[in-house]
Amino acid sequence: MSGFAFGVDATEGAARAGTFRTPHGDVATPAFMPVGTHASVRGLAMHEVRDAGAHMILANAYHLYLRPGDEMVRALGGLHAFSRWHGPMLTDSGGYQVFSLARYRKVSESGVEFRNKLDGSLHEYTPERVMQIERNIGADVIMQLDELIEGGCDHRASRKAMERSLRWLERCRVEFDRLSRDGRAPVPHVSATDGSPPLDTQHRDDECAAPPQALFPIVQGGTYADLRAASIAGILQTGDWAGVAVGGLSVGEAKSAMYDTFDTCAPLLPWDRPRYLMGVGFPDDLLEAVGRGMDLFDCVAPTRMGRHGTVFTPDGKVQLQKSSHRTDRRPLTAECPCPACTHYDRAYLRHLMVTEEPLGPRLLALHNITFLITLMGEARARLQLGQFTTWSSDWLRRYRARTSP
Repeated sequence: MSGFAFGVDATEGAARAGTFRTPHGDVATPAFMPVGTHASVRGLAMHEVRDAGAHMILANAYHLYLRPGDEMVRALGGLHAFSRWHGPMLTDSGGYQVFSLARYRKVSESGVEFRNKLDGSLHEYTPERVMQIERNIGADVIMQLDELIEGGCDHRASRKAMERSLRWLERCRVEFDRLSRDGRAPVPHVSATDGSPPLDTQHRDDECAAPPQALFPIVQGGTYADLRAASIAGILQTGDWAGVAVGGLSVGEAKSAMYDTFDTCAPLLPWDRPRYLMGVGFPDDLLEAVGRGMDLFDCVAPTRMGRHGTVFTPDGKVQLQKSSHRTDRRPLTAECPCPACTHYDRAYLRHLMVTEEPLGPRLLALHNITFLITLMGEARARLQLGQFTTWSSDWLRRYRARTSP
């Protein structure tokens, strides 16, 4: 775990403000991490994401493995150089994408065999192969391959998937350690375009050395408290981790069940390591999770919703295409520092959406991630002042009580 550390800076109840140190910089927590699936936050330039206040972003190993290829990303300098994002980065293993392709994949103890829906080619996704892919891509934090199942599955199915995820975690750990010790396999020769700088894989004697990375395990077990506890116990017996993720939530379960799962997991997780809640990204869910001891969050919903005209405000979600906004001269949110709020009014933003001008979806997506990043920054500040509980309760009451005019 060289280059990684986590310190708790302030607490209030189960909630905490912390600092996650990585080789590419520090992440002040709690923090929302925008999702850049293809090494790009959809529709936004990296400098816009940085200016929105993001400290850390995500990419997806499955998608980058298929295009342009993990070895190509490595040859082009690794994920940071390839994407032009120079802060901390995380790659999800792509387990969710693989398991969502029910018609195209077959799961066994060995791993997952699937057909690429782009060209029909057959691929094998094993814990060992996923570690090789993620180590080629080169993010700071990489995720294990876990077995995902549909939300609402019974106890037996949830237990089976949780236990297999633990077995796959051990295989991930062994391969991760081997690559740390022995280095990555050489990349087959790929020539740079005439006149361009050489590829990293061509002239660097130490290029095969694996970069400093941290492997995060993923807690599974559905909404069953005993399975979540067993998953955490198995994870902690398997290794000393730089951080732990909680997955398998926000997949259709009741919010009360999701919040109960936070309450189950947080007290059992190491206090001195960051807790990453995967795939949760609505404002009220983030504050509920922070109050229950979670630190890091990601979700594609904020940018996806923005591209389709729905934005977050302190008074709830607003659907901007509604005719009521046709003559609305107000900003989306008076307190928001994003370009959509500081330069334009709702009437103009609505006009961009209904006329299908590309600027509209970009501005609204940027607003939504800025809103969540700013919200997490405010939560951190309130924690440091000892005001989180009162502030959070008031904020949630307003968000949930009012609707768009």
